[in-house]
Amino acid sequence: MGTYLYDYQTTLKSRVTLSGVGVHSGKPVSVTFLPADADTGIIFHSANEPGRELRALSSEVGSTDLCTLLGDPAGFHVGTVEHVMGALFGMGIDNLVVEIDGNEVPILDGSAIRFVEAFEQAGIEVQSARRRYIRVLKPVRIDSGASWAEFRPHNGTRFEVEIDFASAAIGRQSFKADMSAELFRNEIARARTFGFLKDVEPLWAAGYALGSSLENSVVIGDDSRVINMEGLRYPDEFARHKTLDAMGDLALAGARFLGCFRSYRGGHKLNATALRALLSDRTAFEIVEATRRDRGRSIEMVAVSSPVYAPWTL
Repeated sequence: MGTYLYDYQTTLKSRVTLSGVGVHSGKPVSVTFLPADADTGIIFHSANEPGRELRALSSEVGSTDLCTLLGDPAGFHVGTVEHVMGALFGMGIDNLVVEIDGNEVPILDGSAIRFVEAFEQAGIEVQSARRRYIRVLKPVRIDSGASWAEFRPHNGTRFEVEIDFASAAIGRQSFKADMSAELFRNEIARARTFGFLKDVEPLWAAGYALGSSLENSVVIGDDSRVINMEGLRYPDEFARHKTLDAMGDLALAGARFLGCFRSYRGGHKLNATALRALLSDRTAFEIVEATRRDRGRSIEMVAVSSPVYAPWTL
């Protein structure tokens, strides 16, 4: 069943905790996922500073340098949210409180699979409130040099992500699929973040990637070969991870979208810019929910009011 076919909102049945290190800070951090009421959305709570919270919305994005960061980079913030947000999007979880005792979501193994397993362990609970969707009504495109990203109308939730690197280890590859929880778990969730060995020392000098290692990143050496002993998890793992990143960035819309997101040589900044372009044009989308079903598939969507937690005033 595709995530876009769910009639009702969801949360977790019980709390679950994961611990690891921040890929950029290198510091230990724990996150606890707590069930939340319908229409809550995803909210990050500080475990160290009671009362501090950030909603997982595009209006809260404070930086897209190397990762997607919510809040004020110089003040209260939560960085590297894209993998956990991608997991929530992919697994169809709408409402959750994420309690975190640091400023960066743990990188774990560099993919989303540990989050998926934690959510499955906690169980997913269907709530009584209907799920609302952002239905794309017309194309919205952003160009940035040789890169571009666009939303297009589509009967479902589809991603078409293409990358193009000069490195022979990556080259030009793409991943295209209509999204479902099963497809996400099997085809995207295990795809790891990646980087180049030549970039490591400059990143360290700048205070980034302090927690990066072969345990949580695919690393491409100076000979344009993957240096991880176990190799790749998918032949096109790089494009699949970029799809995971895009899912996490677009999960900050405040609701799932019905449409096709396409990108070429994209990244966090382009994803965020495309999402803002969509949400800032009220003629480009409408808010809908399913009203009738036939053999498990939604066959009618009607326009409804916006969720209270969505950033429609962008």
